[in-house]
Amino acid sequence: METQKHQIIIVGGGAAGLELATALGRKLGNKGLADVILIDASRTHIWKPLLHEVAAGTLDSAEDELEYLAQARWSHFRYRLGRMVGLDRERREVCIAATYNDEGNEIIPERRFRYDTLVIAVGSLSNDFGIPGVKEHCLFLDTTAQAERFQKKLLDCMLKAHTQAKPIIEGQLDLAIVGAGATGVELAAQLHHVTRQLSAYGLDSIDPDKHMQLHVIEAGPRILPALPTRLSLAAENELRRLGVTVHTNKRVVEVTAAGIVTAEGDVIPAAIKVWAAGIKAPDFLKDIAGLETNRINQLVVRRNLQTTRDENIFAIGDCAACPLDDKGNNVPPRAQAAHQQASILARSIRRRLKGQLPLDYTYRDYGSLVALGRYSTVGNLMGGLVGSMMISGYIARFVYLSLYKMHQAALYGWPRAILITLLHILRRGIDPQIKLH
Repeated sequence: METQKHQIIIVGGGAAGLELATALGRKLGNKGLADVILIDASRTHIWKPLLHEVAAGTLDSAEDELEYLAQARWSHFRYRLGRMVGLDRERREVCIAATYNDEGNEIIPERRFRYDTLVIAVGSLSNDFGIPGVKEHCLFLDTTAQAERFQKKLLDCMLKAHTQAKPIIEGQLDLAIVGAGATGVELAAQLHHVTRQLSAYGLDSIDPDKHMQLHVIEAGPRILPALPTRLSLAAENELRRLGVTVHTNKRVVEVTAAGIVTAEGDVIPAAIKVWAAGIKAPDFLKDIAGLETNRINQLVVRRNLQTTRDENIFAIGDCAACPLDDKGNNVPPRAQAAHQQASILARSIRRRLKGQLPLDYTYRDYGSLVALGRYSTVGNLMGGLVGSMMISGYIARFVYLSLYKMHQAALYGWPRAILITLLHILRRGIDPQIKLH
């Protein structure tokens, strides 16, 4: 009688989940040692740190996204479309909701997938902290669809202002970004460039310096709290030089159709409002099947990335609360952590099939980098040889781009990643600098 293959289910095709599925497919699936299945609610993947560029229109998602079905074929794993909604630990089954098309017709029924090893890598979502009006009046940048919605709304607003018979009224094109982490700051810098490009492409009745005001709102004392103070201040000075109004120590208590309301009672007017403050894991994870979760729905895991109450279930990426040290701190939700965890867990699962214990994960901080559009890049590099080194300008920009190339190399291999880079450079000479539809 043929022995059934070890079933590895990976839920979530973000940076962590897709890299893990690719690595296990090539090492185990290709040799028939295990069945590797990736489940995701989307049909395509794009690196999440690029979503602010999709939102600004400086990146066309159709040119940069990866199709899961094709990646599964190339890397010897299976892909299944669907959204996880439940978990049966006794039967070792993942519950997947029915999938509907745009017309509301069911195309895939509810299903269950059996697992021997389950990896949950569903990422994170923006956390509105229950603040009134955020869900109703703010745009989010958690998915490609949301980023594309923002880009379309920005373009529609500018087209309307350009063609309307009456003069542009004050505040009609103002935009506010709540949250001055990397996403908020990078988006603000990109939008400064994009709005001027749109004017140059023919929307010349709009003067961005006169008709548009960009606001970045931060509850803490400074923007980019993950960076050293000197670099945070340098980035703030750069934003101010670009004409972006930076509000620090401003806690948002309400969002209305007219603008952002702060704890001091001030109202920051904005026609378009973006929420980029704080994260949480998806709500369906909260205490799912009795697993331990924290206050932002993250699955609590040990250093070996196993959940604390089930050795057959692992969690990686933003949805995992992984210990960083003995002081109660957790690994920060960064792309570099997702990449590292996918790499170590791929080795651990191969060991698991041999009856060996999984490896412990130690976070290695290689620094933080923030790209201010085409204007500047700031950040700090960290390593055992050089300690901590602050960088900016072209060197920082090169390192920033290399992080994405590492992700592409994990998915495609270095030869193809380099070819994709060369093709992208060639296309820059014939494509518009921004997406215009």
